[in-house]
Amino acid sequence: MASPLLRLALSPSPKSNNVILLRPVRLLHHLGPLRGGLGGLGSGAGRSVSKSLRLVRAKAVEFGAKEGGIQHQDARNTTILLEVGGMMCGACVSRVKSILSADDRVESTVVNMVTETAALKLRDGVEEEGEERVAEELARKLADFGFTAKRRRSGQGVGENVRKWREMAEKKEILLARSRNRVFFAWTLVALCCGSHASHLLHSLGIHIAHGSFWDLLHNSYLKCSIAAASLLGPGRDLLLDGLKAFRKGSPNMNSLVGFGSIAAFLISSVSLVNPGLEWESFFDEPVMLLGFVLLGRSLEERARLQASSDMNELLSLVATKSRLVITSSEEPTSPDSFLSASSVSIEIPTDDVRIGDSLLVLPGETIPVDGNVLAGRSVVDESMLTGESLPVLKEKGSPISAGTINWDGPLRIEASTTGAMSTISKIIRMVEDAQAKEAPVQRLVDSIAGPFVYTVMALSAATFAFWYYIGTDIFPDVLLNDIAGPEGHSLLLSLKLAVDVLVVSCPCALGLATPTAILVGTSLGAKQGLLIRGGDALECLAGVDIVALDKTGTLTEGKPAITAIASLVYNETEILRLAAAVEKTACHPIATAILNKAETLRLQLPSTRGQLTEPGFGSMAEIDGSLVAVGNMDWVHERFQRKIAKKELMDLENHLGYVSSNWAPSLNQSSSVVYVGREGEGIIGAIAISDTLRLDASSTVKRLQEKGIKTVLVSGDREEAVADVGRMVGIELLRSSVTPQQKFDFISSLQAEGNHVAMVGDGINDAPSLALADVGIALQIDAKENAASDAASVILLGNRLSQIVDALDLARATISKVHQNLAWAVAYNFVAIPIAAGVLLPQFDFAMTPSLSGGLMALSSIFVVSNSLLLRLQFSDRKRELR
Repeated sequence: MASPLLRLALSPSPKSNNVILLRPVRLLHHLGPLRGGLGGLGSGAGRSVSKSLRLVRAKAVEFGAKEGGIQHQDARNTTILLEVGGMMCGACVSRVKSILSADDRVESTVVNMVTETAALKLRDGVEEEGEERVAEELARKLADFGFTAKRRRSGQGVGENVRKWREMAEKKEILLARSRNRVFFAWTLVALCCGSHASHLLHSLGIHIAHGSFWDLLHNSYLKCSIAAASLLGPGRDLLLDGLKAFRKGSPNMNSLVGFGSIAAFLISSVSLVNPGLEWESFFDEPVMLLGFVLLGRSLEERARLQASSDMNELLSLVATKSRLVITSSEEPTSPDSFLSASSVSIEIPTDDVRIGDSLLVLPGETIPVDGNVLAGRSVVDESMLTGESLPVLKEKGSPISAGTINWDGPLRIEASTTGAMSTISKIIRMVEDAQAKEAPVQRLVDSIAGPFVYTVMALSAATFAFWYYIGTDIFPDVLLNDIAGPEGHSLLLSLKLAVDVLVVSCPCALGLATPTAILVGTSLGAKQGLLIRGGDALECLAGVDIVALDKTGTLTEGKPAITAIASLVYNETEILRLAAAVEKTACHPIATAILNKAETLRLQLPSTRGQLTEPGFGSMAEIDGSLVAVGNMDWVHERFQRKIAKKELMDLENHLGYVSSNWAPSLNQSSSVVYVGREGEGIIGAIAISDTLRLDASSTVKRLQEKGIKTVLVSGDREEAVADVGRMVGIELLRSSVTPQQKFDFISSLQAEGNHVAMVGDGINDAPSLALADVGIALQIDAKENAASDAASVILLGNRLSQIVDALDLARATISKVHQNLAWAVAYNFVAIPIAAGVLLPQFDFAMTPSLSGGLMALSSIFVVSNSLLLRLQFSDRKRELR
């Protein structure tokens, strides 16, 4: 009679995108002893696993699939990405965010000024077909407040995405060229307007030049008024109109402050010009110089921001938009070892038109267009842009190959395994885009400051005018002797000039740029080094990590174990291996791979199985010849069956396995694990010893982490002896062995409850719940394959090297350090500059700013923030040279 077996299929809940629903599909009669073990969902193990699996968000995972892999089903995307133009400073970012968040259909909003995007998460009630309508309505709302907005399409082909990125880059280059032209025009006017000062400067240096009609013309106040008007209506026109429009719409920005300051200076001078009786000194050169400095700073800032996104352009350069499709006549099939037959034709097609299974030809020097496997040829391939590894990798028949890598030596014929949009490099680019759209937690504080910043500055400007006009000149009459008050010492003129200084010197741009520029540079640098970091929030959490928990198999070890011994008290070794391989043939764990490889080497005929079931962290089960067979750890297999092996027999089996293993001399860098095989009606019938090689960089990575003051802990479901051996070899003292996925989850939770910031490093589906729970989940991507671990992790190591953990940590700390430096500068600058512009030094030190000096300082503040973020690139390029 067939053994009782519970088959489970996991599918996404129809009501939630974030929970996996366990749904019984088939339940055979007479559960018997299974109720106490795996089969009963009421068991502790069953409950723990189902609870843990719910943490693997927005994914469905099916165990025992026919192909033995992990099948993913993406949840419906409820995120809208808008391209938003017209954001000039942090106040604009805050305004856009408040406009979008005010809509009842929007659950959360993230706005990035550097990438000019706004990511919106819609509430559950929004219908899928209504997303387009929601996006259009929100774009119109932003347009009503002076911002341009349109929806960015997702799911487009790789060629379309590359085209859009390149168009955006070209558009920015054109705008930068126009900006340079405006700067040239503005500074030509500055030179004319300030030409009169040049003669005074030359006289002070002892160089005397004759006064002629030209110099007299430059001293003419009406000419200066004309030059100032030309400056306002020429190079400064767009800036002034944008500032006035933003103010009228209720969202004043940096341009509003500069515009008001420039117009106020021009009007004051004009009043002085048409009313000589006031005896005010006109200062038409001030608005001209102010606009010159602001436009120069804006141009330099745009150039720096363009450089900050150049790393993304380098990633885009790895995308091949064209592919060579090889078509061979069916009457003359191509030999597996040849590139082309006599009847073969190679045609160039868009990469988006490539289909899975297509044969492609890649010549030396060309970029691999899609992921695939080598069918013929032999060459070395540069994978440095994906993995960070500078040495080329040999590729020959059967080798996997990734899109975005560069073929060096010889031609290769490859079989496509993915389409262009789903290739490795395309996914990397999408993930980097998503990462740059996510804000770091510190950005929320910045947004709360930047929002009311412009209104605060306007209020301070009005307060400055009121103080000096009504009170200040009476308390400090000597301030009227300063040049800023004019030759006759007018309190009204002094008050107006100081109020304009306050408007102009403030810099909300520095606040708005402090975080996104650093995050943009940091995530792009990470992608170039084979580190995929899912946003500023992950960077900030990673920078604060103080404990790193590491899995053993596939993480500290190579994940390519091999069988070293097989023991059985009843059957021969071949029968134990044959049963174990039959059960594990649909599993994807490294231990299952080792068992299957050994069986394939011995050319064993595997029996047919029914109803494979895998319980992550425990083992696998299947029905073979009418009997249930289980393969896994000792306690789990022991509890699967009603008939249990006696304790003495179990000890004899362990001793026999130890005797067999003693004939094999293990290396110092080997880690051994034991899996047990049990059969219904007999209990445990055998055991298999499997050894895995320690990663070459495991010990050095652990040592480097500990030198940085980070505690390390080894958490594994393997037996205590194997975990202790690995811990001793790599230098980890805090060990947790024989833990289930739920216990691993609880351990991470307990570390967090103690106030620690925990990073979890793993590579398998049993690590996914812990990776999702940890402050930072770090997954190693093995053989360029996605799995549940990489889905749940916030950092993915594409190079599959443990040393990249330290690289990611260094990058995160350096990036967040730049964020803090930028914020400290932005806050300190405004904290110091605004009071000085308001005249706080005037009574004691007789020092006051001019509007042109204030404008120059404001421009330099923004340039400093962007340039400081760009220093990250220099810092890590120097570090890379040192490592070489």
